[in-house]
Amino acid sequence: MNSLGEAGRLGECSPRTENVVGHVYVLPVDVAYRYQTASALAGAELLLATSGGVTEAGPALHPYFFRGFLTEPGPAAQALLATAAVARARYFDPNLLASLAADPVATSNTDRLRFESFSACCGVHARLDLLPEALDGEPVTSGTTNVDFNPGMRAALAGVVAGGGPMLLRVGSDEVTVTTETTSVTERKVELPARWVKGFGEVQALAQRMCPVAAIDGAEATRFLGSLPRAARRPLWAVPAGRSLGLMSSPRPGAACLAGPQRLAEFRPLLRFARALRVYAPPAAPGALPMPSAWELDLGTARLTLTLSPDVRRGFSGEGALLDGLAGAGETADADAALASVFLSWDPVITTARLAESSGFSPERTVASLTRLAAAGKVGFDLREGAFFHRELPFVVAESAHPRLAGARALVSAGAVTLVAGGAVVGDSPGHRVTFASPDDTCTCPWWGKHRGTRGPCKHVLAARLAAAR
Repeated sequence: MNSLGEAGRLGECSPRTENVVGHVYVLPVDVAYRYQTASALAGAELLLATSGGVTEAGPALHPYFFRGFLTEPGPAAQALLATAAVARARYFDPNLLASLAADPVATSNTDRLRFESFSACCGVHARLDLLPEALDGEPVTSGTTNVDFNPGMRAALAGVVAGGGPMLLRVGSDEVTVTTETTSVTERKVELPARWVKGFGEVQALAQRMCPVAAIDGAEATRFLGSLPRAARRPLWAVPAGRSLGLMSSPRPGAACLAGPQRLAEFRPLLRFARALRVYAPPAAPGALPMPSAWELDLGTARLTLTLSPDVRRGFSGEGALLDGLAGAGETADADAALASVFLSWDPVITTARLAESSGFSPERTVASLTRLAAAGKVGFDLREGAFFHRELPFVVAESAHPRLAGARALVSAGAVTLVAGGAVVGDSPGHRVTFASPDDTCTCPWWGKHRGTRGPCKHVLAARLAAAR
């Protein structure tokens, strides 16, 4: 990774090849959020109420994750506000707030707290990491749950930012309450969109293809982010420029796509706390199509990372990053994933090598098992650490065939795939010609012609891969 002293210089980097993917598709569900109490600020104690979740001991109604002082309450409170703001935003229409509430997901690992949210348009993923240095003490237990960010809580956090002073953070409650007529419970029911849940799997798969592009210090980050246009009709490309970053209208090697600069607006209130800005993106080349990028604001004891989809109107759920591994999943992948999950242990840093050593799996089996775990929301990917972390989504995840995969399997079952030299012909005469090529297989269908591999393989490419594997 580029050091701050080398900001503006590109390190030689290639995309990570251990690309974890999966095949779990999530159906729309209604989720009832039930909080024992509403989140509130009582004196200097900030109580973030939780609902549901999974802990080390199994399912818990109101898991008690952490109670202790924050070493730097101002930056932490402002970053929590930013994470909640992302969940309420539709960035393609800044005047339209989300009609459905979406409370951030909190994960307590063995030494840190993470808060994640997706924008209502599903094109921005936010993750706030409160690092060990941010916490005066360690989490009481590990787990994942929803966290209530009601209007009163957001106002209280804003007061902490404005007033300063110590803040005691309590995430969850240390008691389980039975709901009766006399119990004070804050309850609301919201629809959890399928693509919001599926986005977790897509984002971690896309992140693994990214490399560090640049790192600039806090002063340069303030200047760069402050100079961004409020909106841009076409994607811009950020490139290292001396000790800072510059913007271009077309891609080149070492550039990071910035589609919709207004989607970095949540960084602005945090700039006075910023120590560095790091940018991650897949390798780019002249003529490259828009691609995702990740922007990490380093606050010292905390990090806020915003991952942006390639277009303001594109949600992560349709990016197809999970599809590359769908067709190639082995028959033992599910059993391997069940065994590998035992070794996750809520670790904040999980490497493929260490998981392979713990489980006794080969590297290939380890990647396949992580495929299933990531698709089910059991692991995320931390770009700064270059590793996975354990997370358990507190939602019911239903397995179903991805539409493109379902179409591919139907084509194979119908005998509509004819393998030829270097590829296949898929479909009825004349069919679509699939060519096996590096880095992406190609197809003559209109879908592939429109996206050219930027949103995963089409069903014809998947069908050809399935037939070839047989």
